[in-house]
Amino acid sequence: MRFAAGIEYDGAAFLGWQRLAEGPTVQGAVEQALSFVVNHPLEVVCAGRTDAGVHARCQVVHFDTESVRTPYALRQGGNSRLPRGVAILWAQAVDPAFHARYAARARRYRYTILNRPVRPALLRDFLTWERQPLDAGAMHRAAQALVGEHDFSAFRTVHCQAKHARRQVHEIQVWREGEHVIIEVQANAFLHHMVRNFVGSLLPVGRGEQPEGWVGRLLAGRDRAVAGPTAPSNGLVFLGPRYPREWGLPDEVSLPD
Repeated sequence: MRFAAGIEYDGAAFLGWQRLAEGPTVQGAVEQALSFVVNHPLEVVCAGRTDAGVHARCQVVHFDTESVRTPYALRQGGNSRLPRGVAILWAQAVDPAFHARYAARARRYRYTILNRPVRPALLRDFLTWERQPLDAGAMHRAAQALVGEHDFSAFRTVHCQAKHARRQVHEIQVWREGEHVIIEVQANAFLHHMVRNFVGSLLPVGRGEQPEGWVGRLLAGRDRAVAGPTAPSNGLVFLGPRYPREWGLPDEVSLPD
């Protein structure tokens, strides 16, 4: 039987999602916990891998087991074996054709910047600090050049293993909430470090160091070497994937009607 599950995690203590030969990873922790519950080794497949230090509000995975377990037992039993920084939010049986990665039609990230003169003492792993005042409106207007289907070579890491750099950004929003500047991006898929590189190129616009049209010119130039630096991983949260409603998954990971 195939199950899907929603996973929330604090990425600060992990070397990223993907299982490694050595070192703590979220995938490794989840597989170990669920394998204990079903009493056999299993592998989970995720909607989108996250880097070291990146968090997730609702990562979606699927896995197969012939053991008879209720969704409640998978969730509660799994959580009893997981470290405090990882939690299974829900689990449910799904159609055997469901695939956490390939069935997703969109993925969404949020990046949060604390914009004040004083560094953060609280929530340090969930914020990036910028002491210089930022113009969130200018950053939002500049970011609209990224919406649509483009070659995002200027915003992919040199280590990116994707076969090509074409992706479709559905929307990108930048706004201020008090001392925080928040950036949310939804796309069909993302390149390695793509969101963090977006942020790194929007920050000079927010500081007034570059004009709003600079981001569009970076996109057109396709040259990573002249774009902004990669923003830190802390501050980035994978909000989760979005699936067609026919899969019957919770609203938080389903496309709007």
